[in-house]
Amino acid sequence: MDGTMGLRALLCAYLASLLVLQAMPTQGSPTGRPKVSKAVDGVTIRSLKVNCKVTSRFAHYVITSQVVNSANEAKEVAFDVEIPKTAFISDFAITADGNAFIGDIKDKVSAWKQYRKAAISGENAGLVRASGRTMEQFTIHLTIGPRSKATFRLTYEEVLKRKLKQYDIVIKVKPKQLVHHFEIDVDIFEPQGISKLDAQASFLPKELESQLIKKSFSGKQGRVLFRPTVGQQQSCPTCSTSLLNGDFKVTYDVNRDQLCELLVANNHFAHFFAPQNLTNLNKNVVFVIDISTSMEGQKVKQTKEALLKILGDMRPGDYFDLVLFGSEVQSWRDSLVKASPANLRAAQDFVRRFFLAGATNLNGGLLRGIEILNQAHGSLPELSNHASVLIMLTDGEPTEGVTDRAQILKNVHNAIRGRFPLYNLGFGHNVDLNFLEIMSMENNGRAQRIYEDHDATQQLQGFYDQVASPLLVDVELLYPQDTVSALTQHRHKQYYEGSEIMVAGRIADHKLGSFKADVLARGGQEFKATCLVDEEEMKKLLQERGHMLENHVERLWAYLTIQELLAKRMKLQGKEKAEVTAKALQMSLAYQFVTPLTSMTIRGMADEDGLEPVIDKPPEDSLPLEMLGNRKMFMLSALQPSPTRSSSNIQQLPNQVTGVDTDPHFLIHVPQKEDTLCFNINEEPGVVLSLVQDPDTGFSVNGQLIGNKASSPGQQEGTYFGRLGIANPATGFQLEVTPQNITLNPGSGGPMFSWRDQASLRQHKVVVTINRRRNLVVSVEDGGTFEVVLHRVWKGSSVHQDFLGFYVLDSHRMSARTHGLLGQFFHPFDYKVSDPHPGSDPTKTDATMVVKSHQLTVTRGLQKDYSKDPRHGAEVTCWFVHNNGAGLIDGVYTDYIVPDIF
Repeated sequence: MDGTMGLRALLCAYLASLLVLQAMPTQGSPTGRPKVSKAVDGVTIRSLKVNCKVTSRFAHYVITSQVVNSANEAKEVAFDVEIPKTAFISDFAITADGNAFIGDIKDKVSAWKQYRKAAISGENAGLVRASGRTMEQFTIHLTIGPRSKATFRLTYEEVLKRKLKQYDIVIKVKPKQLVHHFEIDVDIFEPQGISKLDAQASFLPKELESQLIKKSFSGKQGRVLFRPTVGQQQSCPTCSTSLLNGDFKVTYDVNRDQLCELLVANNHFAHFFAPQNLTNLNKNVVFVIDISTSMEGQKVKQTKEALLKILGDMRPGDYFDLVLFGSEVQSWRDSLVKASPANLRAAQDFVRRFFLAGATNLNGGLLRGIEILNQAHGSLPELSNHASVLIMLTDGEPTEGVTDRAQILKNVHNAIRGRFPLYNLGFGHNVDLNFLEIMSMENNGRAQRIYEDHDATQQLQGFYDQVASPLLVDVELLYPQDTVSALTQHRHKQYYEGSEIMVAGRIADHKLGSFKADVLARGGQEFKATCLVDEEEMKKLLQERGHMLENHVERLWAYLTIQELLAKRMKLQGKEKAEVTAKALQMSLAYQFVTPLTSMTIRGMADEDGLEPVIDKPPEDSLPLEMLGNRKMFMLSALQPSPTRSSSNIQQLPNQVTGVDTDPHFLIHVPQKEDTLCFNINEEPGVVLSLVQDPDTGFSVNGQLIGNKASSPGQQEGTYFGRLGIANPATGFQLEVTPQNITLNPGSGGPMFSWRDQASLRQHKVVVTINRRRNLVVSVEDGGTFEVVLHRVWKGSSVHQDFLGFYVLDSHRMSARTHGLLGQFFHPFDYKVSDPHPGSDPTKTDATMVVKSHQLTVTRGLQKDYSKDPRHGAEVTCWFVHNNGAGLIDGVYTDYIVPDIF
């Protein structure tokens, strides 16, 4: 980039459900958070504005901040924004000294090919992290010249979902200094008309809220304006610190005079369905509760508190039961009972008295709960018109009974058979929320994490409140087949009071006249309704809101479609998953959304290596770094270049190595013999070989061969490992390694790194350490430690393309059943060598080896261990087993050919 600009970009894109607004110098704080006064080190925030425009639930946000450096030297400033996890960034731009740097959204792979630095100058770069329960944080650092200014502009979009009879817009305000021009402006346009509008700021005393927050609504339009002066921002009359530190929340709802609302614009439609004045259905509910010993302490205390409150809120016409699962499964009544005062008191007494026991028989607990609901449907006809709900709470992973996740999913789906929804609540950070989400999605429900905190009881109660009042079941929103296409979800198992069903789709050309919506459902009786488009009203709306309405209806459809595709791909595999992923990627690019499949590079803005920074959305179900520890999400940390292989302090003595390298030569160190065996595998390029497979844990390492073009006619083409797949299914870990890139969870669009990076990454029980241009080390807790060595083509090399070597540093914790071309040798085996004599090559010694009941002719020779020196290697003396290791390896080598690296 232009050297006169003095610009250096160090980017971490971090994203969530609120907004932190911040622009400041980054020096002066040991935690990375600077101490701030009205002007910090010559840098001030001249203006900070948040503009939010809502059109029919589709919210479009623009955050603009101008930072001024009044010092006589260049200063580094930071722009931090926290936005909802459900939102998509759609634009970002920086203007500094008259130069503009614009965000460019592209598929994640292309973006990471342009920018692949994992750690620069001790800063995280190009990653996204969660911040709080519902937030994601975006941060960019920029050095601006003396007496100059920079303007940041970030745009993001989301669809507002109705919960408990209102829509929420939450902005977290945290400028950390006094701002000359601060403004939050929320403009709402709802064709149904606004029925209520309110706004609060958690950081303002109640008496100041009414003075400083201006709010008004009339008909279709509402507005909230917060524009405090510098004096009004001060935390005290003589203070230079700001009191703007907390949540700014706008809540509203719309009129429900009509049964449903249909909006049509630019060949797209949005259908909003939330009927009023319906009678609450009685419900059949079974609570399935984890009582394994890991629930001890606050978790079981808060769970009991929530259950007691929920039982106290049950309606007299409801039916219920409780199922508890630890190592064993027990139920309170083993059948549904009416929520009479006596039964509720007895159930509350049961809740107070139950105690924790054993492991986690999640499969057994769920199947018992499903059986209770199914039996009630079959034996008690009067309950068949109730709305049945299954709610499960767990804090861990299945460890008792059926523990295979795929089998549990199959068992639960076959047992429920679409009769009622399953809602899964995951308590704490050790739970596999992806697994619970897939299970819920397959059974018409959803999953939610309950955070271990002082308000966990309220979190549980809040979730229950959303499903406590069913109004309709088996809801279908139907449209003429020849009129519409690309519909979002339009069948829902249940509709709850205070929520809203939203459907969007495309309308075929010239078909508006025949477009309508029919709604079918069951409530206290059969429910039928037909919704039509009021074309005259639509013309008025288009005149009032113009292009914004047209644009927002189409983008609302795109947003919902992408969200549904991203959710759907979680439960798919193979070709189906690839097709859904491709569709989601295509739409993300077409509508310029930063999603888990896309990234945004900032054109013209480069670091010292000429690489553009990347804005990247975090993985699904990512946790805040402060809550994460060594658990589920990948984390990135800057490292100093390391002269050793890893930080694990594993020491390898000379000639004590097991691994595979070059063309491919397998080295098997046999410690009890203080010797090494070796063999080659001769196969075609493209073949994938199983190197390590532990059937007890599912951990595997597979390698794909690539060819090396012969340098002269008649010379045999060599093969080398050009692609490795390392997987640990128990934790959802996958790592794809090539000589070009290192990709985490490639099947779900995970981040990509290059061999130029220096980084440490952690997922649950797996740690990956990338040592720049040298190697990477994978360490599995309660498993093994492995090294991948990078071989680069160098002048004079006999190999004409880059390739990989794979070495085993520690395997003593791998199970005794571990297999594979390398894995079968992780545990002791015996052999005997006798009758050494000159071989066909007089410079080499042949001998007879007896191993695994086979008598073989072997040759003493030299191979190379490249684990410490990828270029030159160290010579290893070994007994070479001919014919692709025949007799030494179990079976024949073709038994180890597998279809894919995963």
